[in-house]
Amino acid sequence: MKAFVTGANKGIGFAIAKHLGLAGWTILLGARNEQRALKAIQELQDLGISVAGWIEVELSDLQSIQKAIDFVKTAHSDVSLLVNNAGIPGDMSQKSYATSMQHLKETMDVNFFGTYALSQGLVETLASHSGRMVNITVPTEVSPYWHPLAYVASKAAQNTMTSIMAMEFSTDGIPVEVYAVHPGPTTTDLNGNMSLPGFHTADVVGQKVAALLADGTNHHGEFIELYPIVDEGK
Repeated sequence: MKAFVTGANKGIGFAIAKHLGLAGWTILLGARNEQRALKAIQELQDLGISVAGWIEVELSDLQSIQKAIDFVKTAHSDVSLLVNNAGIPGDMSQKSYATSMQHLKETMDVNFFGTYALSQGLVETLASHSGRMVNITVPTEVSPYWHPLAYVASKAAQNTMTSIMAMEFSTDGIPVEVYAVHPGPTTTDLNGNMSLPGFHTADVVGQKVAALLADGTNHHGEFIELYPIVDEGK
């Protein structure tokens, strides 16, 4: 079993890779930075985890994405699980009416267009193993407590991608199980290592995602919320 996890050099992605590896998966890391990727590989190997290597993938760059797709197809065609974890937060302090088009586009390019391009390019590989695609995301209902426009809009597009792919994979007989997982409030560098009541560590979340993947249940088309967003008004 081989899993390709994007954004796997730190945070939730690293924790998912770690706990999948401890459960017996061979891990292929997707990352942007060689130094951080190699450090993550060493940490995983120190735990006895089988690591196939790493792939440089910059989700804002379609050429980089295509190179990653081609490399998976030629050197890692046994990948049966894609975890789309990589993403950028954008400036979460910006008000909707003050969000620049450039900022909105940059966030959409990574969190939606890049994720879509990578997913689209690996459908055939996943299907050849009756594999799975898991998209790490957030709920996109508007909350009065947390609603950064660029980030939420990019994840809304990604959630729509998940739902439509699930429907069309079923109708077209493509044997890929695709679903979305919302980790819930998690302390990572994505939010400045924020830690509030209701927040969990990346390691706790990674362990729970790995357990979900091993639960023997088909979650095709589901949106699974591991932990709810904290209601700061209570």
